[in-house]
This record gives sequence, structure tokens and C-alpha cells, in this order.
Amino acid sequence: MEYLWKADLGDGTFKNPILFADYSDPDVIRVGDTYYMTASSFNYTPGLPILISRDLVNWKLVNYALTNINYENYRIPQHSKGVWAPAIRYHEGYFYIYYGMPDEGFFMVRSADPLGKWEEPVLVLAGKGLIDSCPFWDEDGKAYLIHGYAKSRIGFKSYLGIFEMSPDGTEAITEDHLLYNGVETQPTIEGPKIYKRNGYYYIFAPAGGVKTGWQSVLRSRSIYGPYEEKVVMRQGESPINGPHQGGLVDTVNGEEWFVHFQDRGLYGRITHLQPVVWENDWPVIGINQKDGCGEPCLVHAKPNTGMVDEAASLEASDDFRDGSLKLLWQWLGNWEESFYSLSEHPGFLRLYAVNPSGREGAVLWEKANVLTQKLVCPYFRAESRLRFAGLKEGGRAGMVMMGGHYAYIAAEAGAEGNKLVFARAYDGADGEVKEEMRELASLPKELEEVSLSFTMTKGESGPVFRMFYSADGTRQISVETDFTPSDHTWVGAKIGLFATTDRAQGQAGYGEFAYIHVTALEE
Repeated sequence: MEYLWKADLGDGTFKNPILFADYSDPDVIRVGDTYYMTASSFNYTPGLPILISRDLVNWKLVNYALTNINYENYRIPQHSKGVWAPAIRYHEGYFYIYYGMPDEGFFMVRSADPLGKWEEPVLVLAGKGLIDSCPFWDEDGKAYLIHGYAKSRIGFKSYLGIFEMSPDGTEAITEDHLLYNGVETQPTIEGPKIYKRNGYYYIFAPAGGVKTGWQSVLRSRSIYGPYEEKVVMRQGESPINGPHQGGLVDTVNGEEWFVHFQDRGLYGRITHLQPVVWENDWPVIGINQKDGCGEPCLVHAKPNTGMVDEAASLEASDDFRDGSLKLLWQWLGNWEESFYSLSEHPGFLRLYAVNPSGREGAVLWEKANVLTQKLVCPYFRAESRLRFAGLKEGGRAGMVMMGGHYAYIAAEAGAEGNKLVFARAYDGADGEVKEEMRELASLPKELEEVSLSFTMTKGESGPVFRMFYSADGTRQISVETDFTPSDHTWVGAKIGLFATTDRAQGQAGYGEFAYIHVTALEE
């Protein structure tokens, strides 16, 4: 097996990040000898990924808890909206995931089998600006939800809130009220996770901002406070900025660990693992402790979980031979079975050239039928072979690097024949995303397929991105792009495949992809 990113060093140690992939706002629990992780999915579907591990270092993506977002407007991608900062818990035989949607409210999904079908989402509390939810069931059977607030929706931040839920966790039964004010000492506090230990209620919450902040912990003898506060991890002398939001978990052997993310720009929010020790009923996260505050580690002995997992690497390649899409894929918005087929031409992914936005001239940014995958290593080559013989006039199919802005290479069918085009997005004067396009080559009538590839290599001032195409499968032609991948509002750049048309209605044929192969390049 080729490892795109290998965190397990094979000598009893691991290196951070444990996942070089955009699993933003991770949360983790242990049930028996298995660890379960979920993360934000925003407007991408399926959402709420489920990853499992036996040793906290080697993770596999095994499921999603959410098929689509249960609002019709997500038929058109709602960038920066959708599913924010979930928390996963296990209670009385069920796995629960709570998540906030900043424009809609708090939701809960649950399942007795996390690898099987999850129940439909339940609206726990409707409202704008409600984010970063974490449930807690106390010893007396009472259930609570603590959370943060989104200034972009509600006009303020740096506060945490709380309300009581019904014991089954399905609905709010008290008014929401402010629990903690961090304006003066913990600005931008968010992403709370609540635990109970030695008679104290502990709230783990990052503050100070995603790129430059720190990890704080609050504690109180009462769930309603008042809370003491302490900074327990900051960047210090390490190269790991942030460090930001995550979750606490223990092992069967009594160790405790903290999973969190680091903002890495175009790569999104990648996942790290830190040791936790306790002193005077306060946690210390990381290494090189100073005054009860640690800093993130780069290499450390693996957790003592009592289990040995095989070294694992997230998948990024797909030959489309399994009869179903691999879990590595997510659509740009709510998806439909009509977007694609793996059976019409076995061994190929057929993407139908449709425009699900229903808007004439909509750009790719507005179309849910873009199939995307996360970047899973810093430097790579991604290549695909596109059959475009099935395109009809007005149809376009290709490969895209999606992010804050995006660029793609595509075959386009026209009245006078087929051509290869390059397009890139830009911000229009009206604030809307626009596309500019130019022709790369006219495609001979007898030609039915073209190879497309992207590379990310190490440059003197950061990653260098390039795009290539080949009409004969041998000669690689570089495309002048003037394009640098970037993140977009909390989401990293993604590789994508698509087929589309500018027409508001109807179908302009289809494009077919024989594979996508992603290989790691040397650092």
C-alpha cells in the first residue's frame, strides 16, 4: 500500500498531524476499544464523517451520519453555511451527534450502529447564530447543551451558552442563557466540549482565534458556574499555530489525549493528537510544560490503547470499479442519484452534464453536482482520464481545484466541434463569483478522451500548483494558470470532477472518468 501520509512511524511513535486532511473541528469518543471521530462538513454532502481507530493514530473513514442537509436551499451550495462543529457522544446504547447550523439552529442525529444508517436529523432548538454544540448527560439524568455564538449571525461572540434538554436529548426544555463571558480574558472563545471529573465540570474551549489562539479550560463545581479559567496549551516554540478546537478522550489504560486541529491555509484544518496529564485538577495539554501550559508536539510515543492498528492512510484514488462511490467523495451541495452513474458504463464514473442550480449561466461555484475530495498530503500528483464523446452541445466536463477561488480544465462540446478550455474564478464587481475562460486546444473529431493532471510541489515561498493535459496520453502540456489554490471560509481546497452545462434546464450529455489517481510527491 502506498501511504499518502503516514503518521504512524512504525517504531512505537507517531508524528503530527495524524491526519493531513481537512477534518475541521474534530471531536472524538471511545466506546469499548474503538475510537470514533466526526468533524464539520459545512455545505458538503454526505456530511458528518465517521472515522474509526483502535490506537488514536491510524484512522479510517467508514461512514457519514448525514446523507443530505434537510433544507431545500442546499440544493444550491451554501458556502460557509451548513454543518458546523459537531460533538459525538455515546449514551444509553446510542451514538449521538449534535451540530449547529448557524442560520437554522441545533440538530441531533443518532444511531445504535455508527457504521450503519443514522436516523433523520431532529431540530433541538431553532435560531440564528447558534453554533458549536456539545451535549452532556449528568448523573441525575438531566441533559444539557452548551454552545457558542456566531457573531456573523447574532452580532456578538466570546460567550458560551447553555440550556437544558429533555432527558432523551431531542428538544430544549429551558430558555437558552449565557453561561460564560470571555470578552475580557478569553476573546473569541468557542467550540466548547464539556466533561466531568473529580466533582468538577470542565469545559475545554479554544480562544484567541483560529490561526493564533490557544486552548483554555474552564472548571466549576456547578454546571452553571461560576467558572475558573486557565490556558492549558498554546503554540509556544512549536510550529503548530492555533492550536484549535478538539476533544478529550481516554484509553482503557487510563491515559488521556486531546485531538484538535491546526489551520494550514489551503489544506484546511488538519488533525493533531496531544498527550494530556492532570495537575491539581487542571489538565495540561502537550509537552514542554510551563506554569501548567503545554505546547503541541511533533513526535511522541503512541497512546497506550492496548490495541495495535495497522498503519493507515486516507484514500484519495478511485478506479470506479466497486459499483459505488468511495467514501472519500463529497458533493458540493445536496446531491441526487441522477447526478451520476457507475453502471451505465462499468469501470467508468459517468457524470451527467446538468445544472441543478436551475439558473441560466450559473458558474461551477453554484452547482451541487461537483464531486470533490479533500487534500490528504502536502505534495501530490492527481491525474484522471476523461472520455468526452458523450457530451452534447453546451456540455462541459473536467477536473477542478476548488477553493476560495477555483480553476479547471474541461472538454467542451460545441456546434463546430469539441475543444479543451481552461477557466478560473474571480470576484465580480457585484460581489458574485464569476468565471473567465479561454480555449486551450481544438480537439480532433476522432479524439474521444484526454488525460488531465494537477501537481502540488514544494516551492521556496510555499506550495506550487500546476495543471497539465495530454491528448495522446504521453506528451504532457502545461497550462499557464496564474492560479494559487486557497481555502474558503473555514474549508480547505479540494480536487473535484464535474460535468455541467450553462443551460438552466435539460442535460447536455455526459462525461466519463476512468479513474482518479493521487500519488504523494517528495517533500
